[in-house]
Amino acid sequence: MPVSTLAADTTSPPRGASATAPGPPGTGVHSALAQHRVHVVGAVCLDLVFAGLDTAPQPGTEVGASSLGLSPGGVANIAVALARLGVDVGLSGVFASDAFGHYLWSTLEHEGIDLRSSVKVPDWTTPVTASIAFACERSMVTYAEHPPVSATSLLPAVGSVDAVVLSLGDVDVDLLERLHAGGRLVVADVAWDPDARLSAELRDKLALVDIFLPNAREAQTYAGCDDVEAAAAALACESGLVVVKDGAAGALAWDSSTGTSLRVPGLAVEERDTTGAGDVFDAAFVYASLERWPLAQRVRFANLCAAESVKHPGGSLAAPCWRDLGAFWNLLEDPSLRRAYSFLEPLLATCPSHQACTRACPSMSLPFHDVS
Repeated sequence: MPVSTLAADTTSPPRGASATAPGPPGTGVHSALAQHRVHVVGAVCLDLVFAGLDTAPQPGTEVGASSLGLSPGGVANIAVALARLGVDVGLSGVFASDAFGHYLWSTLEHEGIDLRSSVKVPDWTTPVTASIAFACERSMVTYAEHPPVSATSLLPAVGSVDAVVLSLGDVDVDLLERLHAGGRLVVADVAWDPDARLSAELRDKLALVDIFLPNAREAQTYAGCDDVEAAAAALACESGLVVVKDGAAGALAWDSSTGTSLRVPGLAVEERDTTGAGDVFDAAFVYASLERWPLAQRVRFANLCAAESVKHPGGSLAAPCWRDLGAFWNLLEDPSLRRAYSFLEPLLATCPSHQACTRACPSMSLPFHDVS
């Protein structure tokens, strides 16, 4: 099927979506106050994001950054973005007992994330990623010691959970089978691996995933081709729904269960830092899927949340809250975009738009307590 940009869509939600619909698809009726519950599992790190560079750093030189953001990174990007949309979020992660670990734990608690399924471990060092934002892209350097505990081993009984979000590289087929059998939404992304291929093991895993959310480079690498559309089609043959994040170009969705494909263009915004934008997209798409919106609206909403996040440095703490989304709608003048995002208007009427988000800053500003 040729890929097209659609103004409307009647695609059914992926298998495993919440059975409690908020209203007819496309009505924009908000049910987040009934609070979906999502569990996120994976590695948490400290992100140091340098933005506002006049030039890229070169060997033997030093450049200045006009802004520095410290924030929780890794799967915390998804957890924070979900929590800011009103989702009840639990997280299974491993935290060190060093100063960075204290900061991460306290910051995530401040965001309202349930950490009862996370652990605090001594004699280990918090993973740290330095991200340098320059020319609408970012480069990253990470230091990470092997954790003494596997994050997936911390996954609790998830009978009351509507969705589980994880990375394919962190899970085995047996765990995916158990999650899939429970009827909840299983959502996965992947970590960057230049040598990755669509192996038999990956095919087995994708068959147990309801929504797969790679970025364009990851999709092309796994599918072994240079074309985004062809990569999405190949991966969709293995999974229920594949949504490929393509940066400023937007996103491409391919639903093999219905034979439906669509591309939704991105939104033009002034980018300061793209760190974590793909994870914010994931969170927004999960939220919209649990709300059982049409596929085109889900992709548009995810594009919007990702676009809002790149306006601020700092990964997870750049994720938008409803106040930001309301400001987008109130300032939106383009007639075609007003029509495309008209589903926001009734939605915003019931959302806590008075709440403002905490943004990343160049120091550990939140008081942290002992988590040893």
